[in-house]
This record gives sequence, structure tokens and C-alpha cells, in this order.
Amino acid sequence: MTIIIDPQGSGIAGNMLIGAFVDLGANISELKKVMEKSAMDFGGVEVSFEKTNKHGIESTFCHVEMLEKNHSINYPEFISKIENLNLDEKIKTTSINIFKRIAEAEAKIHGKTLEDVHFHEVGASDAVGDVIGSVYAYYSLGFDKQKIIGLPIAVGGGRVKTAHGTIPVPAPAVLEILKGVPVIGGPVDSELATPTGCAIYMELCDEIKEFIPLLKPTKVGYGAGRKDFDHPNVLRIIESSNITESDTIDVIETNIDHLTGEEIGYLFDRLLDEGARDVSITPIIMKKNRQGSLLKVISKRENREKILEAIFKETGSLGIRISENIHRGISKRKFITKEYEINGKTYEVTFKVGYVNGEEISSRPEYEDLKRIAKDSGLTLREVKEMIR
Repeated sequence: MTIIIDPQGSGIAGNMLIGAFVDLGANISELKKVMEKSAMDFGGVEVSFEKTNKHGIESTFCHVEMLEKNHSINYPEFISKIENLNLDEKIKTTSINIFKRIAEAEAKIHGKTLEDVHFHEVGASDAVGDVIGSVYAYYSLGFDKQKIIGLPIAVGGGRVKTAHGTIPVPAPAVLEILKGVPVIGGPVDSELATPTGCAIYMELCDEIKEFIPLLKPTKVGYGAGRKDFDHPNVLRIIESSNITESDTIDVIETNIDHLTGEEIGYLFDRLLDEGARDVSITPIIMKKNRQGSLLKVISKRENREKILEAIFKETGSLGIRISENIHRGISKRKFITKEYEINGKTYEVTFKVGYVNGEEISSRPEYEDLKRIAKDSGLTLREVKEMIR
């Protein structure tokens, strides 16, 4: 299963995440109890839930009301109180990671160390309730065992009043937290993305994509925002079943025009030994009509440097092209072993079986097993393939 957090329409806030999690089945009474109890040492909150319709979309609104406003606390004391809460360790750890993201953003913006940071809005009791409520719901739904994909965040526009005065939207802390991920301005003159919501999003998401990948939606939850606009002020979270799995690879390329066939063959084997997932050589015509070859290597990130070093050393290339973090769809696969009797002798053959959406799409014997049987039996490779189909 894959979970999609979609803040493209109206941004993200902690209570919107909680509302969407409730829409997907998180227990309201448990959440209320956990949020109110956790926020007691930070000023206290009162939590309530209600169904609301935001421009035609039925959604859940989580209302978190502070009982004590203007509660300020420095970061070390704040974290100490979180650590002392009576919560599962994984909930506390994830919550602390989220607050650390916010504190680091505040420290960077104000030129302070973490120890000197004082939480204002983000350290108030409602933010404690938002963060711990979101994390509690996330774990209670089992989403920690699923892949979480985030879509671009609508951040709004205009200006907003804070403890530091009137600042432009998106707030500096929001921009700092969201460095490196895609955001969308608007669609209204209002703050749509809060530091708390953005920090939760960054901590929970395994991957950020521009568009929804190929999948089958199975359930959708909508968390309502407090404000009313001319568009549905909701955050949606999508549960889905995977049609294909995906992973991230690097694609490494260089042109070759001065190696012999034997040297290219040696390079091919060397790159596989260094951890390349695949190596291909394609004949090409280069500048000045020179014949050459395009070397293309598929690599996991952890093997990239070893592969680059091997290419530089073996080819003498002066430049190598690298396309990092390319996403590829992959079918689910498993290996099964079958036994075959050939010419009175029993052989084991391993098959690589591929599945898409639970349906078998391919079953192929491993080449090394076929080669071993052909050598041992005296049969041709083609004959062995025919016999074990």
C-alpha cells in the first residue's frame, strides 16, 4: 500500500492532517485523550472533532483550542518535557524529530543556536497537540509500515502576523523547512502552510513527487482547515494499492570511441563486479562521423562512486553524465526453485517470477542455471530451455 499526502489544493497544517487521519479511521476518543494529556505541561488544549462541508467536500475538522496563550519555552526544556511524556517511544522519537526541524529552521532564520531558540507559535500547546496527535494517528493506522509520498504544497500568499511581527507568506520558517521540495504559491491571499504542518509532512514523507504515481486509490480522507475560501479548504490523504513498486536509481553515461572490443568486454564485467544493476553498450555515431559506443550503467546510489571511479580509470573518459535519483517502476518479484529430471539426472532451476497487482506476469529461468545444466548434460542451451518450460 502507498499513502499519498496531497496539500496541492489548500496547503497543510497539523490539525488538517489529524482530520484526514480521522477520516481514514483513526480513533477520535483516543486522539482527544492523547492530545489533551500531552499538551497539559505546555499550557493545555481542548480538542473536538466535527464533520464539515468545505465547498462540496465532506471533511473532518479537528479543532484545537489553547487554554493558555503566549506560552513560550526554550528548546532544551521543551524537548525534556516531550521525552517525559507517557507515550510509546516511537511516537516520542518521531515527534521530537518534527520539533527539531522547526527549531533548526527558527535557529537558522534568527541566527541562534538550538539551545537559544524559544518556541512561540510552534511551542504553544496547540502545536504540541497537533504534532503528537498527527504522529499518534499515523502509527495507529499502521502508516509507518507503508510508503508515504508527498505532493507539492500550496503555501498561499500575502502577509501574516506572528510573534516576530508581520512577515510575508510563506513564512521564513516554512521556506526553511521545505528547502528542496516543490511548492505552489496561492491560490489565495492567506497563509496556507504552517511550520508545524510542513515539519510533520517532511518527517513522515518517504518521497516527494510532482504527480501521483500509477496506483489504485482505495480510500480517501479529507482534513478541513479552519478558514473558508472560494475553494475547498481541505487536505486529502489517499490510501492506495500499488500497481507497480518503484525505487530510485542513478543512470550513468559516457561516450567511448577508443576502446577495443576486448577492453569494452572487460569494462562490462568490471562494472557488474562494482555493483552495477545493469550495463549496456549501444553503437552510436559521434561528432566528425566517428563510430563509437554509448556506455549506460544503472546503479544504486550507494555504488555510484565506485562505478564512476571504475569508468574513469578503465576508459580514461574526461566526462561522465549522471542522472541522479531517477524513479523507475518495478514489478514485485520473487525467486522460486523447481526440480527437473534431464537424462536421468535431477537438476534445480531457479525462476525469477514477476507480479503486477498480484497477477503473475513473467516466470523466467536463471541463465546461470541453464548454462550449468547444458554443460553438465551435453545438451545445447536451446534444448535445455525447451525442456524446462
